[in-house]
This record gives sequence, C-alpha cells and structure tokens, in this order.
Amino acid sequence: MLKETPAKRVNIVSLKMVKEGHILYDVRKLSSPSDAAGLGRKFLDEADREQVIVCCLDNKNQPVSVNIVSMGTVNSSLVHPREVFKTAVLSNAASIILFHNHPSGDPEPSQEDINITERIKEAGKILGIELLDHIIIGSENQFISFKEKNMI
Repeated sequence: MLKETPAKRVNIVSLKMVKEGHILYDVRKLSSPSDAAGLGRKFLDEADREQVIVCCLDNKNQPVSVNIVSMGTVNSSLVHPREVFKTAVLSNAASIILFHNHPSGDPEPSQEDINITERIKEAGKILGIELLDHIIIGSENQFISFKEKNMI
C-alpha cells in the first residue's frame, strides 16, 4: 500500500523595507572617499565592536539608505554578499559603498578585508550594482579607502 505524499505548502510573500529613522547629512552627493568616510563615521565612530554597514546610492551618488549588515566582535565581523546586497536591491540602488570599523583604531586592511571586498565586488557585477568603495574607519579621523589605494 503506497502512502500518498501530502501537498507542500508554499508561502506567498511580499517584500518591503521599513524605515527605522533618518539622519541629516549635509553632503548630498558623495563625490570623494573623504565625503563617504564622513557618513560612515556617523555610524561607526563610537562602536566598540566591529560593524559592517552598506550605504546604497542612486545614479547621482546620493545616499538613499544605510543598513547595518553585520555586528561582530572586537576584531572580526562575518559578512556575506547576500546580506550586503539585500538592502541595495530593495533600495533600487545603482551602487554601494561598504564601511566597517576597526575598534583598535588602526584602519589598515587585513587579508580578510581584502578578500571580502573582492567577493562583494564580483557579486555586484553579477547584480549590476557597483561597489564604489570599501572604507575602513579608524580612530582620530583616520580611514582607508580601497578606491584611493587602487584596491577596487
């Protein structure tokens, strides 16, 4: 006697972003790594753990949304391209800038930072959302821009 396989329930869903708040930022268009670092610093300056945020930009390099992608430990944070681009797709972003902080204060990129930047860049090419820069925020207004160092 064969048992009949029950029908599989498939959920019907819709997606939407929920605005949790906003900030005022006097630079409307991010035209340089230092402009971008100023925005990243607003989110990461006082963080005691490593955090990764993504800033989604429109066609004119104006920020449209910012999302915390990952909150880690004192010296590491897990980042997956899927989490980075989720907000970018929902924001209809033309491009993104990735930010993270180094709580030690030294913004020098690790090999892991370099590897994840390459993965994000390649995923962005597939999705048609360009990674413009990856900026590491350090202490005392220090930052490293992968774009300025020709690492993107």
